[in-house]
Amino acid sequence: MKNLGNSCYMNAALQALSNCPPLTQFFLECGGLVRTDKKPALCKSYQKLVSEVWHKKRPSYVVPTSLSHGIKLVNPMFRGYAQQDTQEFLRCLMDQLHEELKEPAVAAVAALTEARDSDSSDTDEKREGDRSPSEDEFLSCDSSSDRGEGDGQGRGGSSSPAETELLIPEEAGRAISEKERMKDRKFSWGQQRTNSEQVDEDADVDTAMAVLDQPSEAQPPSPRSTSPCQTPEPDNDAHIRSSSRPCSPLHHHEGHVKLSSSPPRASPVRMGPSYVLKKAQMLSAGGRRRKEQRYRSVISDIFNGSVLSLVQCLTCDRVSTTVETFQDLSLPIPGKEDLAKLHSAIYQNVPAKPGACGDSYATQGWLAFIVEYIRRFVVSCTPSWFWGPVVTLEDCLTAFFAADELKGDNMYSCERCKKLRNGVKYCKVLRLPEILCIHLKRFRHEVTYSFKINSHVSFPLEGLDLRPFLAKECTSQITTYDLLSVICHHGTAGSGHYIAYCQNVINGQWYEFDDQYVTEVHETVVQNAEAYVLFYRKSSEEAVRERQQVVSLAAMREPSLLRFYVSREWLNKFNTFAEPGPVTNHTFLCSHGGIPPNKYHYIDDLVVILPQNVWEHLYNRFGGGPAVNHLYVCSICQVEIEALAKRRRVEIDTFIKLNKAFQAEESPGVIYCISMQWFREWEAFVKGKDNEPPGPIDNSRIVQVRGSGHIQLKQGADYGQISEETWTYLNNLYGGGPEIAIRQSVAQLPDAESLHGEQKIEAETRAV
Repeated sequence: MKNLGNSCYMNAALQALSNCPPLTQFFLECGGLVRTDKKPALCKSYQKLVSEVWHKKRPSYVVPTSLSHGIKLVNPMFRGYAQQDTQEFLRCLMDQLHEELKEPAVAAVAALTEARDSDSSDTDEKREGDRSPSEDEFLSCDSSSDRGEGDGQGRGGSSSPAETELLIPEEAGRAISEKERMKDRKFSWGQQRTNSEQVDEDADVDTAMAVLDQPSEAQPPSPRSTSPCQTPEPDNDAHIRSSSRPCSPLHHHEGHVKLSSSPPRASPVRMGPSYVLKKAQMLSAGGRRRKEQRYRSVISDIFNGSVLSLVQCLTCDRVSTTVETFQDLSLPIPGKEDLAKLHSAIYQNVPAKPGACGDSYATQGWLAFIVEYIRRFVVSCTPSWFWGPVVTLEDCLTAFFAADELKGDNMYSCERCKKLRNGVKYCKVLRLPEILCIHLKRFRHEVTYSFKINSHVSFPLEGLDLRPFLAKECTSQITTYDLLSVICHHGTAGSGHYIAYCQNVINGQWYEFDDQYVTEVHETVVQNAEAYVLFYRKSSEEAVRERQQVVSLAAMREPSLLRFYVSREWLNKFNTFAEPGPVTNHTFLCSHGGIPPNKYHYIDDLVVILPQNVWEHLYNRFGGGPAVNHLYVCSICQVEIEALAKRRRVEIDTFIKLNKAFQAEESPGVIYCISMQWFREWEAFVKGKDNEPPGPIDNSRIVQVRGSGHIQLKQGADYGQISEETWTYLNNLYGGGPEIAIRQSVAQLPDAESLHGEQKIEAETRAV
């Protein structure tokens, strides 16, 4: 890729992503799903770039101009020609791709995910001492999950026949047939973003904890969780990705919902005794409440994982749990003393002291920085056996998942004690992503200076096992990962150069990508690299054997009376994921079993025809469905679409009519206030930008309750002004409240005679 001017951070990130088979195969073979009406359509630019990179007649280098222009429109930070951080670019790019490609999660999958998550976190009603044995597991960060080895721990990356077809054919635009692909994989990061708001689940465990290291019996996993095919689809959409450690203590005040408002306006509304509040009831969560929508995309399916975070009060032993979604793990790099503490904690089976890694470089001054720089230079010239133990990626993971003590300025606000208490925070992995992105925190930014941690971190090319960091409720059966690509930074905190080392999935060779220069390298070069960002992929020999069996079944060409349609997107998961999950044909079906009218004109891009023997094998192996033998436009959806269009047209026309009348009034007797946050949701619905209507009107964000119990408008609240007729119309449709009316007190105007007399007196006074 050509350097467009200090764009090596972008080129290295794009090369690393391009060598992630699940993502690249999606853009090459599921082009019908790469559709968006959101600007700047970054998914289209990325699809074009991937097609150029993997084309058989590709040029010697490509110029990512379109993608560079799009990312600058999304985030002004990347404008200009200054050097940027490759990790920030990755996060921005994947966030935007998710936003453009996200779709509502299937109701059945969302319900399955919801039930799974509620099992692990909804424990408010547990009595003291009624904790399940598995909860003790979370209290020790160095304990391992008592889970089986799982199938296929070996490396199956480059040997998969489905991945030898990554190069697209010479005829541009000709799609690779499913049969060709079969001659020749899971997870998500997400919830991301309903507007991609991630859905975090929070529950409290009121329980008297006995001994921290009390032995617990491992509960046998349910039959559903023992089969890789039963792994639920990612519940997305929430785009919460932690740029720093997701289980680091932030605000430990539970249960408080903060209502945000916009900054104060330049000319705030004048409030006086004319405020009249007619009613202040709020609708309870009920039938008219807007359902919380979950979203998913190929980005969340591949990169999203989740951690279970637990905080224990050391006074009353109350435990609070939170499920957090991550798209990458930002790991600290422990120093020599930190390693000794970590290893000592492991051998003694006690939690490591918190903050060791996070604070190891925090107190450096200028002199200490120079001494540290000289020390690191000496270390680089000295054999590791002389200086001390080598830092491994496993050490970084152990430091990341170590227990945090919440004390001093960082005490825990306990709901039971109703005050700040000392506490301990732990976290475990609840769901493993198909591709694990690991970010090593090499850069430290202080008030007066910044510096880079140049310590070499040893990382495995194969067999990275995350079982020691799993929660008992973890749904992932495959826990080992193989390296796909590494992004390295050469230089200092102020300047430098990015390159990437990636393994080609077709021939298994490693290559160095340095802008427009690509060089084949030995794997020892990769192992000695100063890694900054690493991409690991789940490895499963069982998945490779399963694909080979399907290829054999397809080659038999058994005659069958029925043909079955399968989602092309799920088949891409089957060909590239280690844990593809159940067959999900809902990507092209509506809830009634037909084709949504808006997808019918490109249905051929969404489905693949399979013979009966192949379908039966996949269905028996993975479950899911439903079986589809006939494609037809859903008449029910067509009627609903027409009714929805009519509803939108009526609502927006009525609002425009009422608002015009309101604007024509010179002195309205009463003005109603409405939350702009709710109004924007309603506006997006009636304009067709959002398929879901808003819930009840929620003015709680723009009001405040005085000591006397009266509700009045917040100073600087984000609200709009509408007429009484408009409020009545919207309130009759959606309900909600509270109702906030500003009555105008009209003073009696003086008549002409008195006004003339006042002017005469004023003139005489001036004369005197």
